[in-house]
Amino acid sequence: MRSLRRPGSCWTTANVSDNAQFEIKAFLSTLTHRPGVYRMLDAKHKVIYVGKARDLKKRVSSYFKRTHDAPKTAAMMDQVARVEVTVANTEAEALLLEYSLIKQHKPRFNILLRDDKSFPYIYASTEHRYPRLKFHRGPRRGKGRYFGPYPSTSAVRQTLNELEKLFQIRNCADSFFQNRSRPCLQYQIKRCTAPCVNLISEEQYAKDIDAAILFLEGKNRSVVNTFVKRMEKASAVKDYEHAARFRDQIAKLKEIEARQLVSRTSKLDLDILGYASNGAIHCVTILFIRNGSVIGSHDHFPRLQGETDTHKILNAFVAQYYLERDAPSEIIMETEIEDGVLLQQELTARVGHRVQIRSKVRGDRLRWLQMAKTNAEQGLSLKVATNATLKRQFLALAEALQLEETPQRLECFDVSHTSGEATVASCVVFNSTGALKSDYRRFNLNPASAGDDYAAMSEALRRRYARVKKGEVPMPDILFIDGGKGQLTEAMKVLAELELDWLTVIGVAKGRSRRPGAEQLFRAGETRPVDLPPDSPALLLIQQIRDEAHRFAITGHRQQRGKARRTSRLEEIPGLGPKKRRELLRQFGGLQGVTGAGIDDLVEVHGISRKLAENIYNALHLDN
Repeated sequence: MRSLRRPGSCWTTANVSDNAQFEIKAFLSTLTHRPGVYRMLDAKHKVIYVGKARDLKKRVSSYFKRTHDAPKTAAMMDQVARVEVTVANTEAEALLLEYSLIKQHKPRFNILLRDDKSFPYIYASTEHRYPRLKFHRGPRRGKGRYFGPYPSTSAVRQTLNELEKLFQIRNCADSFFQNRSRPCLQYQIKRCTAPCVNLISEEQYAKDIDAAILFLEGKNRSVVNTFVKRMEKASAVKDYEHAARFRDQIAKLKEIEARQLVSRTSKLDLDILGYASNGAIHCVTILFIRNGSVIGSHDHFPRLQGETDTHKILNAFVAQYYLERDAPSEIIMETEIEDGVLLQQELTARVGHRVQIRSKVRGDRLRWLQMAKTNAEQGLSLKVATNATLKRQFLALAEALQLEETPQRLECFDVSHTSGEATVASCVVFNSTGALKSDYRRFNLNPASAGDDYAAMSEALRRRYARVKKGEVPMPDILFIDGGKGQLTEAMKVLAELELDWLTVIGVAKGRSRRPGAEQLFRAGETRPVDLPPDSPALLLIQQIRDEAHRFAITGHRQQRGKARRTSRLEEIPGLGPKKRRELLRQFGGLQGVTGAGIDDLVEVHGISRKLAENIYNALHLDN
């Protein structure tokens, strides 16, 4: 069967797996020599491969006119049932469409990035009268300056810690900043100059934030010179307290410079890509160079389907990675890639500065490339060792639980709350390669479940396994529940309702001593616990997945709790704007004082009418 439409913006499709050779020839004869994108689909209409072509007719025809030596291509063609093509105006358009479709469909025969989480940045809210510096991850849409990317959250936290010590810039949220009546602890420990209560002028604070931005730009020498001038000026007017502060800041800057051992011969921003492979596992390490300094590295392990060609792997990696991120001035790797020129043009247009993709380098760049290669080899070795350990653990788990086959997918649930507040359940997923973070899920639970761990676990399991039963989520081989017999019983009730009580379910209780290795494992349908020695590989795997579920749950709980506590109950009262809220908090010394005030007391505050005072009182005493 064949379906053809007008080329340009519509699909052109054909069935190529039926026994009608004529249909394949007819389809190929209709293809254009223009650039475009083709998609291979299997019998279930699932996209299994997306490719880009400078000449659609030549490229697509090549799949059907010769025998394929590459095992990957041969295996793919055995499953192809239909081909769809989209014609593009230019090869650059085809490149972008290919990237978009790969990201959308995640075809199994394409090279895929397994970790597409965005990297963290430092954000300076320069539009504010008193800008703050904070950790940022996600779209960079806010007004202000972004610095990064940093290779890890720890690198951002460390830098922010240095900035607070050096420049005493505030890090608090605007809602907190606007409602202060006295300095907070940050001021007491000399991490902030308390602009919230006007203990520093706007002009002086602006100088501090400018110095912090220069530091983030790598212009340490300019910062030192600025502080020297400010120290001398303060000393000249006998303001010795501030002069001492600038002196200490200069000393700290010198100390930081002494720790930065990497040469600053280049002030450009570069990403250096190192590559290592053992044929089965492939590691691409990005070495981040910002203002001539190495600020860290990050390992990526692309998901492949039989692909071993270094050029193709790096080509796919660069396209997928940089088309959704701001590229630096240079991207350096060990080999040239097919779409290098196209990618340079597209990335340059996107980021507003020239982007070069280079492979022939020398000097510092060559030394950094060798460093990235070494890091990739180290990352590959660690991944291989980790995979071998996980394989042994999965085999040991199958033996310990007397399973007929080695499990391939494990799920674990946990619940976290503080006295019933912000109850969150987590579901984490592991397979034989480790944690599948893209499959993790959190459940913000119904207030009716708050404080009741059994009800909370039941709600989370019911929501998750209703989707499992519908086929929307893969079925695990083993389900772990963080809890003892009680939690296990509740879990089995939910699974019985969903007719999934045949699933292997294990309750993980901490034991009386609550020490690692003393866990008790309860299997559904059995009265005696499963006894495993403390050094059992199976028990170590269970501990790991249980700890990960706990970490994921408590992180979600803290985020929910923090969000609730950062939002003042006063903000929810109609007619009570920022100025009136600030005046109330000042008059009564904080929210607790406002809560304890009567209606007559509230009316005494400037701008608060009796009707508004009644609304405030009722809102704050609604739950009492």
